[in-house]
Amino acid sequence: MKTWVLATVLVWSVLSSAVAHAQRPPLTTPATGVITTEVTRTFDRSAPEALELWARRTMLGYGETSLNYGKLHLTCGSDPSLGRCPTRDTGGPPSRSTIPLQFREQRSGQHTDVNVTGWLERAEWQRYCSADFWDPREYPLWTSFNVDCLVPPSGTAAALGVQQEDLHKLVAGRWLAELHLHLRMDPDGPVIATHVFKFDLTITDRDRVMIYLPEFGMAAPVVGLQLDYRPVPYPATIGGSTVLDMCLYDGMGSQSEFLGITARDMGPAAPGRPETQYSVWHRDGGRELHDRVDYQLTLAHNGQRIALRNNEEVLLRGIDTAELRLVMLPDMNQWVYCVPTPLTLDTPRVPAADKREGYYEGRLTLEMRLPTARL
Repeated sequence: MKTWVLATVLVWSVLSSAVAHAQRPPLTTPATGVITTEVTRTFDRSAPEALELWARRTMLGYGETSLNYGKLHLTCGSDPSLGRCPTRDTGGPPSRSTIPLQFREQRSGQHTDVNVTGWLERAEWQRYCSADFWDPREYPLWTSFNVDCLVPPSGTAAALGVQQEDLHKLVAGRWLAELHLHLRMDPDGPVIATHVFKFDLTITDRDRVMIYLPEFGMAAPVVGLQLDYRPVPYPATIGGSTVLDMCLYDGMGSQSEFLGITARDMGPAAPGRPETQYSVWHRDGGRELHDRVDYQLTLAHNGQRIALRNNEEVLLRGIDTAELRLVMLPDMNQWVYCVPTPLTLDTPRVPAADKREGYYEGRLTLEMRLPTARL
């Protein structure tokens, strides 16, 4: 007899547990008016974070069947910049939804579409066809369609978010967007509520920071000084000028407080050479004055020409207001904006007789420093 009583208790315990895990969803009256959600995030492109706008089964409305909350759905408005999706009930069958949403980069004005993904789920008033009050099907956001199970469903919940892989479309910068979704119940009925999601995403790109030389890509740049020989007037002279196309990418959407640029002559020491000059040396060796040709560097930024002194850092300010240039950086498949700062190499004219004939070469390095405080 004890054995029979014990068995009865165990069976009742199992049934109680099952009931506890199948609770009816909470009664929910649909929201009205305008409901605004601010979505503000900062992350690096190397590790984008998925954005959960509505967790799965976020209840939009739930009550007795007669209230028709099982027909709730969401549509877009007439302005495609606030989300491109149907503006009325489509009556579509089960499936997930994708809404292309236009993001605008504040600094450059660049536009990029990012997909917002979501779906609806229908809830029952009684567990006629499920163990947990939920229809297992996922419905498009913009449909009032449902599958009746003896009686129509009594509620609707939604899930909404942006996946990591979709956010990877955004390059460095501050991206703004607004998504407007109108809550409706009747296919041609009025808007019950408008859900507004305001996005403010600041994205960095620390792995891509570079001094970009478009002419050379990933190859080591070899720059000629473009010297020319002038026999007239006497005595004959040599000199020249060349411009190196250069663009600075700060990985911050060109919003850094400043960029520090340092040029270093990596060749032999040249006693008596001014700090404003750099040198190339004769290939056959020698360390005398006639064995080298000196040149100067000037950087153009924001309408100014800035002289670069050897081993001295120059701070470029006004990055956030400087002219921008659209480029495709090496090893990237998306266009980004950088700050153009062309570099001019000037060789002052000197008597040709003072220099040896032949080839000269030297080595110059350019370094860029960003502010320590990063977003």
